[in-house]
Amino acid sequence: MTTRPQFQQRDPLETRLAAEAERLREEAGLLPPGATRDAMLRKAHQAETGSQMSEWLRSPGLQPPD
Repeated sequence: MTTRPQFQQRDPLETRLAAEAERLREEAGLLPPGATRDAMLRKAHQAETGSQMSEWLRSPGLQPPD
């Protein structure tokens, strides 16, 4: 059985998602209003939300339930 090569990410997930959201928003700003632009803005919002959720889950103030 072959093994998959391991890949170490250089940047944290929150940073990568925030950068992706910014890139999508900039790209959507160049498009005319329509379905493609709406889809890009929706993906940007999802990436931004994912970044915030990941940051929240990693926060030191988050305590496991008793």
